[in-house]
Amino acid sequence: MREVDLRRIDLNLLVALEALLDEKNVTRAAHRLGMSQPAASRALGRLRTLFSDALLVDGPGGYILSSRAEEVRPLLRRILAGVGEMLEANSFDPATATGRIRLLMPDLQAAALTPHLLALLAREAPSLDLDIIAPDTNGFEALENGVADAMVALIDEAPAGIHRRRLYDEELVTLMRAQHPALAGKLTLDSFLALEHIVVSVTGVWPAPVDEVLARMGRTRRVKLRVPNFFAAVEIAARSDLIMTLPTSLARAAANMRRFVSLPPPFDLGRFTMSLAWHARQQDAPRHTWLRRTIVSAAMDMSAVVEGES
Repeated sequence: MREVDLRRIDLNLLVALEALLDEKNVTRAAHRLGMSQPAASRALGRLRTLFSDALLVDGPGGYILSSRAEEVRPLLRRILAGVGEMLEANSFDPATATGRIRLLMPDLQAAALTPHLLALLAREAPSLDLDIIAPDTNGFEALENGVADAMVALIDEAPAGIHRRRLYDEELVTLMRAQHPALAGKLTLDSFLALEHIVVSVTGVWPAPVDEVLARMGRTRRVKLRVPNFFAAVEIAARSDLIMTLPTSLARAAANMRRFVSLPPPFDLGRFTMSLAWHARQQDAPRHTWLRRTIVSAAMDMSAVVEGES
């Protein structure tokens, strides 16, 4: 194995490499690193020389990672996370901490939980910034590779190395505009199924939980529209006769706009639990311990508001 003389290498290049591989765009990486675009381009050039590899290669619509970059990326994540924890030691102080927190969280939950989390960050860690990323099928892999600090999601099972805890429980309610014709009568199962529905589907995965319950009953509904985020669904529902069934915490927020009425669905949809997940590697890191405690506090604040409005 070739011995590398670390004294001759600018280890700051590894921080630049992480940003370049994450962003796959020199301009965005430069912004994230707080440097100019030409400086980021020079860093990429030096990294290509160091690794004897292009690292970022032209692809459809922009750069993609080379095979070497894909190979290096997980190790790079672990190395930088380890260095950060080593320097952090036991002296983490949220009041003076800087940098970014990266959370995986679905759009629906982000809309309800993030305002409470931001309020706590403003008081406890005003110089920390927050990135909310929609989780995909590789959410656990993102935690393992250090792409994200934690994940808020509906988690039935977690692989080895992933820790989790209950965050809060949700029920589903049906939301429709305040002047909806269906409000003239009782919302029965038949009238519910006769209406046209909006479904929020961030990942495009189908069917939705409501449809799984209906299928077990031998019934179906007409999903007139699927959209990728909650806010698009709300605006469409406010201006049409389409209805949507969504978590209570979000329905409360929408109903507070006085454009909507929320009703219990005419069949039992049960409750579901949102969990907080993180990698075992971060279990005892002071920064991550504080972060998990803060997310739990934000969830408690959110739940208290929902219960107070009930």
